[in-house]
Amino acid sequence: MPFYEYQCDACGDVHEAFQKMSDPPIEICMKCGGAMRKVLHPVAIHFKGSGFYATDYGKDKDLKRDEGYRYLERERYRRAESGDPVATRALEADLKKPSSSSGASKDKKAASSS
Repeated sequence: MPFYEYQCDACGDVHEAFQKMSDPPIEICMKCGGAMRKVLHPVAIHFKGSGFYATDYGKDKDLKRDEGYRYLERERYRRAESGDPVATRALEADLKKPSSSSGASKDKKAASSS
């Protein structure tokens, strides 16, 4: 059975009662006869493990994704070296792509020279 804390609205007296959850709440102050109300306190909760804070969330997922990309890159090079035509074309296409920063600067130079 839990302890409940009650406080009188009239005199401020605090009273603890050891009662069943099904028992009716105490409504009358034993000192002054004023109205009593149940005092609620925050419950102590302790979460254990990772994933409960913003700093913990998604670390493993990001790491696994990055490892997956590195694996795919290594696999692409391995297949291209073994003579796989699809992997070779994909690797050549990636090498021919200009980087976004150099492509943007070339467009600016072309526009300024005209």
